Amino acid sequence: MREPPSFIYEEDLWAQGADLVAGVDEVGRGPLAGPVVAAAVLLPPLCHFPWLARVRDSKALSPARREELADCIREDAVAIGLGFIPHDLIDASGILEATRRAMLAALSDLAEAPEFVLIDALSLPRCSLPQRPIIHGDGLSLSIACASIVAKVARDHLMREADGRFSGYGFDRNKGYATREHLNALTRLGPCPIHRRSFAPVRACLECV
Repeated sequence: MREPPSFIYEEDLWAQGADLVAGVDEVGRGPLAGPVVAAAVLLPPLCHFPWLARVRDSKALSPARREELADCIREDAVAIGLGFIPHDLIDASGILEATRRAMLAALSDLAEAPEFVLIDALSLPRCSLPQRPIIHGDGLSLSIACASIVAKVARDHLMREADGRFSGYGFDRNKGYATREHLNALTRLGPCPIHRRSFAPVRACLECV
């Protein structure tokens, strides 16, 4: 069983005098609809909040636990930033560039400027801050794991709202991912305004029209 995320990367930076270390992660690279959302989370150095023991990569948590932890993070973090890149910009720039833009937007949204950035997997060439990409960072760094939770909760809220505007696709359940329910609805109803036209299953539906 994998060890839970820890402050192993943050502690090294704190010891070097970098108190403001931001963890950055995104959600929504794979769905066929909706935005990609990134979060940046700045936790206090050397913090020992009891809820940190329950933090995991957002994919390993139940929706109820994610909501609970997101509330704790919002209450105790030094700062939180969010970045949203909508479906049409994903189509225009590609998902990798859109993901980087969302991460940059999340960092810009922070009320406090970080001294160092820990990023899940990606590097940000257009970010001037010192940074370190960490493969599987959401399962290793507590700051990145907290960012994954905040981003996931924010995006899930958006997709539940989208379900009210574009019924029939099951966005409240699948959050835009390519489940069988979603693919069947896509074939039956065709794409809605927030579908990503550049993604293969959506593009295939458009080519059949």
